[in-house]
Amino acid sequence: MKRIGFLSFGHWQPVPGSETRTARDALLQTVELAVAAEEIGIDGAYLRVHHFAPQLASPFPLLAAMAACTSRIEVGTGVIDMRYENPLYMAEEAAVTDLLSGGRLQLGVSRGSPETALRGSEAFGYVPADGRTDADDARTHTALFRAAIDGAGVAMANPQVTGTSGALAIQPQSPGLVDRIWWGSGTRQTARWTAEQGMNLMSSTLLTEDTGVPFDELQAEQIAIYRAAWAEAGWQREPRVSVSRSVLPIVTDLDRRYFGARSAENSDQVGYLDGGVARFGKSYVGEPDAIVEALGQDAAVREADTVLLTVPNQLGVDYNTHLLETIARHVAPALGWRPNHEPTSGQRPLT
Repeated sequence: MKRIGFLSFGHWQPVPGSETRTARDALLQTVELAVAAEEIGIDGAYLRVHHFAPQLASPFPLLAAMAACTSRIEVGTGVIDMRYENPLYMAEEAAVTDLLSGGRLQLGVSRGSPETALRGSEAFGYVPADGRTDADDARTHTALFRAAIDGAGVAMANPQVTGTSGALAIQPQSPGLVDRIWWGSGTRQTARWTAEQGMNLMSSTLLTEDTGVPFDELQAEQIAIYRAAWAEAGWQREPRVSVSRSVLPIVTDLDRRYFGARSAENSDQVGYLDGGVARFGKSYVGEPDAIVEALGQDAAVREADTVLLTVPNQLGVDYNTHLLETIARHVAPALGWRPNHEPTSGQRPLT
């Protein structure tokens, strides 16, 4: 385990026990948690993007705020649903955010998972042409976005204004960003495609296929297929691979009150999603030593270089800081991770 980061869905709801009762609460607390995670030595702060729901939706202003209040931690997404995105506008926003962060942006993108709205991306103006699906559009949007951040000319110049007739690239450009794009893959087939495209691999606690083997083994197989396809494609750089896990160590009475009943949940789940069978990974709940042993046997965790830890963001910054500190002190070091203790900027989160 080389890197660990937290992954927040940014839920908010005015219900008993929630520390994020409003969207403002969820946004400001995400920035505060990024600052706290950097001080602990956590490597990344990631956001899950959803639309038409009380969750994080528009990532770039929030990522820029997180970057402005930190100096070392990676800021990123896991993932942006490309069905909803204008790829050229997104390229401008991504480049600006990456420049403000000093090259710390790590963008996970994909076709996305089912949303609360029927044909929600069509409400955003993106209606698939005849013979195409929204998944096709997501890949097309991604290809144009990646070309744009890599400096390709995407619009013809106006000779009356520029004195030239060549193709113009979006501005600004942020060199190196194109190598920090990840595709959220839910199958072995899309993992191969991701490698062929030259993107990093982001695999979550859900795979949209089931072969009967345990989740971690299926995910490890996905990673192996990805790495083999990457080598076959002849890419020169070393790719990155992340997996997501729910890790909830119990070291205090409060931990036990929140999650003690879940310690018996030690198996994968199989269900139906988007019209097909899906396999969901288990949560790791219990004493730190037991979690270390279980994660050490997780085939996909062993194969990935980055593990994203999903956080219960509605429990607030203080509790989630405690959660990340517990993992950083009592779990991750036993699996090979070491904290990054470079000094932070000293800036404070937005208030």
